Amino acid sequence: MKKALFISMLLAGFAGSDVLAANYYIGNIEIEGLKRVEEETVLAYLGLKKGHNVTQNKLDGALKNLYATGLFSDIQMENKAGGLLVVKLEENPVIGQRAFDGNKKLDDKILEDEVQSAPNSLYSKAKVQQDVQRILEVYKRSGRYSVEVEPKLIERDENRVDLVFEIDEGPAAKIDKINFFGNTHYSSPDLQEEIMSKESRWYRIFSSSETYDAEKMNYDKELLRRFYTEHGYADFQVTSAIAELAPNKKSFILNFTLEEGPRYKISDIKINSAIKEINTDEFLTYVTFEKDDWYNASKIESSVSSVTEELGKKGFVFVDVVPKFNKDAQNNTMEVTFDILEGERTFVNRINIMGNTRTLDEVIRREFRLDEGDAFNVSKIGDSRRNIENLNYFSKVEINPVPIDNSKADINVVVEEKSTGYFNVGVGYSTVNGALVQAGVTENNFMGKGQRLSVDASVSDRSKDYSMSFTEPYFLGRRLSAGADIFYNDESYQDESSYDSASAGGRIRLGWNYTDDFYHTVRYTLSRDEIRDVKDFASKYIKREEGKSTDSVIGQTLVYDKRDNALRTKEGYYLSFGNDISGLGGDEKYLKFDAKAYNFVTFEDYWTLKTHINGGYITGYGDEDVRLSKRYYLGGNTLRGFEYSGVGARDISTDDALGGNWVIYGGTELMFPLGLDELGIRGRTFVDAGVIGKPDDIDSKYVEYSSKPRVSVGFGFEWYSPMGKIDIDFGFPIVKEDYDQKEVFRLNFGTSL
Repeated sequence: MKKALFISMLLAGFAGSDVLAANYYIGNIEIEGLKRVEEETVLAYLGLKKGHNVTQNKLDGALKNLYATGLFSDIQMENKAGGLLVVKLEENPVIGQRAFDGNKKLDDKILEDEVQSAPNSLYSKAKVQQDVQRILEVYKRSGRYSVEVEPKLIERDENRVDLVFEIDEGPAAKIDKINFFGNTHYSSPDLQEEIMSKESRWYRIFSSSETYDAEKMNYDKELLRRFYTEHGYADFQVTSAIAELAPNKKSFILNFTLEEGPRYKISDIKINSAIKEINTDEFLTYVTFEKDDWYNASKIESSVSSVTEELGKKGFVFVDVVPKFNKDAQNNTMEVTFDILEGERTFVNRINIMGNTRTLDEVIRREFRLDEGDAFNVSKIGDSRRNIENLNYFSKVEINPVPIDNSKADINVVVEEKSTGYFNVGVGYSTVNGALVQAGVTENNFMGKGQRLSVDASVSDRSKDYSMSFTEPYFLGRRLSAGADIFYNDESYQDESSYDSASAGGRIRLGWNYTDDFYHTVRYTLSRDEIRDVKDFASKYIKREEGKSTDSVIGQTLVYDKRDNALRTKEGYYLSFGNDISGLGGDEKYLKFDAKAYNFVTFEDYWTLKTHINGGYITGYGDEDVRLSKRYYLGGNTLRGFEYSGVGARDISTDDALGGNWVIYGGTELMFPLGLDELGIRGRTFVDAGVIGKPDDIDSKYVEYSSKPRVSVGFGFEWYSPMGKIDIDFGFPIVKEDYDQKEVFRLNFGTSL
């Protein structure tokens, strides 16, 4: 606007002089002020020729043409005697460096993608103002509406400037209130639990859920739709979702207007097939809902997937399963029919891997369940995607079929690499180990080959652990996982049994999958173990074991894992069985067997019931007894409410725990929400029970022991913190012996089943 005003005033000034007479004669043109721009370039844009008369309109156009180039910040024309036209120019400077200052919440790269004023380009005040607006828009999308951006110029030599965008990010725009309108079947607090956006509260200081974000609000609409359509409301709609500034002009109020519609029950389920060879009754068993259930869109989708997968297993690869719905509005019921339609036969032409800047093609390709030339199979493509995602090397995995002709299709696999290396340093406290310091370096995709390398160290009041591990998941180009470990650990058992132990050694291992869920590992371990620092008043059964020994062990473990998620399991089960044989050289000789079973069931999406049972048995052979460090101990994490090794055989005179040659323990645990899901906190109640045997080589008259099972109850919390999983439990024994060691409070770091 200022530029246009300046041009108008300049032209008006010319109009009042002889220069802009109706026919002004130009005898010569002189250009002043040029530094980088060529004179020929200026003359070309002027469009004025020597020896010609010009009109007012012609001069107007010449001036506007020069300004339109963006090359100049100031232009002046002067008439001199003899028909000389002097054009005085001030060139726009060139941007040398461009920088952002004060941007803590958004990286430079994000802002650079938005800003058009680039290094080595001409500075333009108008363009810089547009860049300021773009930066403000980027911050608004991240929930910050109080941002101030001021461009600053730093003048350099040779008509160059450095451009700095000084940014005051201000506070993030919080969500003051979330309102729902039209919800008659579910309360507003219930619906708030279903969406990502949360009202600002003091206890959400570590969460971004209370920050307003337009994209997050759009996702909230999808979450509401998913919630309602999973609970019978097939016609549900979010008719409007509006964010308005709160009266304080610093926070937002979110308003969702809903149309719930009627709630439908399933009146009948049918499967129709256009393919005669298909027995439709057989596939009804793969439908994941039943008659008289409430309509559930997620179960409709899972039923389509299950039926399609089973059809594929039986050789019907080229089929489409299409659900159809017949609603009875009067009775609020719905009939669901799955139509099995014959599709065109399509084969895989090429599998193209894209976006893997670090990971080798073969690492991704070997996770595919289809090869080039195979029949196209949607189920196997889904399995392939899950396999690639489970590698945890990529932030995004997309698999897109691209038709080539009626019978062939390429499969484009598009991935986006993410960091696979981790360095962690942490300090903490647990009731088992006391104060602890941990440090570790892990690379899960070593050299882009999918190999895993880790080095870890942990030092606490009662233990020192150091280890290094390497794993090759595809040994010899096959689905064989091979690896090696070296370790050293030093642990104090002075409080429980009046001795310390140390172990140093190495392990080699080989593992393979029979199926995606069934895994087998074999291993060989060689270690040098020591029982030391035995107290003078220790049990005679401990004193006799003081000294060093060599343990040479070959073992195996079978695992069948059907959990939906290894970290935060909601559904599924986990079974494992392992055994070890010691005595292939070395000083120790024993046989050891271990088994465990876990089952998880979730109710109403939030309440998870976990049941488990664990058992183990160890026995010496060849006149060798089982050493202290290889025995089982019951208590602590295995039986809450009792100390570690707080249950089992105990020396009458010294009160030292002696462990046992067999153990069985288990329990039931109910995990439930506390309204703090965004912080990763859940509550739980539990019942634990267990029983442990006694060592074979002790005299019962010197030992307190009972084979009676112990039982405890309690409650606790689990927190998936930024530093890892933290467990807090309060346990109370209800069946115990007088000599058992109790422990009401327990704090533990780490992940376990």
